[in-house]
Amino acid sequence: MVAIARRIIEEEGVDALSMRRVAKELGSTPMALYHYVQDKDELLMLTLSGTAAAFPRPELPEDPRERLLAVAVHMHGILERIPWVLDILALGELTDKNALWMVEEIIDSALACGLSPAQAVRAYRTIWSYVYGDLIFRRAAERRAQTPPSRRFFPEMVTDQDTAALPRLAAIKDDWRAYAADYDVADELDAIIRGLLGRGSAAGR
Repeated sequence: MVAIARRIIEEEGVDALSMRRVAKELGSTPMALYHYVQDKDELLMLTLSGTAAAFPRPELPEDPRERLLAVAVHMHGILERIPWVLDILALGELTDKNALWMVEEIIDSALACGLSPAQAVRAYRTIWSYVYGDLIFRRAAERRAQTPPSRRFFPEMVTDQDTAALPRLAAIKDDWRAYAADYDVADELDAIIRGLLGRGSAAGR
């Protein structure tokens, strides 16, 4: 059942998964599945279970700022290799408990760098938002590359006629893709982390 659910998500996305669909592929009925799982969310949790454990933990630096960066880069690297997980994580609080060590390390490192507990949690959310957003953008770009667009998208939609309204974009539109290609996730995460840690623990906000 779990293997079928995972295959459906990998091939068609999480929206294609339903208890009825899994039951049909098993030659069973949806009601029969409820003897094993409470609902679709539990099936998704089982699908996630053990995913992170398949990836060995890296040896982390002692310095808390460097450790924070290393964990963030590792998190990005794992999800880049199993992009189907993003569809499940997008649903909210569903996660693989085996992956929580990364959250623990990020919070611990942030605290060791002088952030308050509240700031550490917000720092984690900022890092996670970047990691998730970057990977979603990459997936979308890959899909667009597989199907030639029927219309112009950014930055090609910006033309010389837009110079008055969009002077900066008009000036760099021809070089945009070259600039964007020179993009390193670790460098960007490092910049984000430096900014987050620069807040200090002022008033513990």
